[in-house]
Amino acid sequence: MKTEEATLARLAAMAQRGDRQAYRVLLGECQSWLKGYFRRRIAPHHLDDLVQETLLSLHRKLGSYDPARPFLPWLAAISRYRWVDHMRRLYRDDGEAIEGDVPADPEEPAIAARLSLERLFTYLPQAQARVIELVKVEGLSIREASRASGQSESLVKVNIHRGLKKLAAMIEKE
Repeated sequence: MKTEEATLARLAAMAQRGDRQAYRVLLGECQSWLKGYFRRRIAPHHLDDLVQETLLSLHRKLGSYDPARPFLPWLAAISRYRWVDHMRRLYRDDGEAIEGDVPADPEEPAIAARLSLERLFTYLPQAQARVIELVKVEGLSIREASRASGQSESLVKVNIHRGLKKLAAMIEKE
């Protein structure tokens, strides 16, 4: 069964109002959609973990979903954040060679993603964009980003928080 936007939006709205049956159905439909979404992006042995992480994020963020807006782009945004976090963890923690694990996806080449990121960064103050890039893209610690940017560790944290919040609001608005 192909997941329909209107059905998911209706289920999400019902789940927000406390309908447990709608919530169970919503999670089942989202699980199927997420498996298809991630299947092209990660190695098969990571699929179930990433789907579960994303469903947990969906659970935590469901209250922020606006039923007047489409559901699938909202779910896709959450999925993308979980995927990026997952890839970063694989690269940093496990030392796995990402290139061998991830099937090539012609829809999302790295260059286009980087250009999109650069374009988004133009909407932020330079200090925020710089520390987000250092910590979230390059993977530096807060301390390392503080040294590289000349900002205090506290200011690095504040700038990351404010910058990501602004970017999320811009993306959600679109």
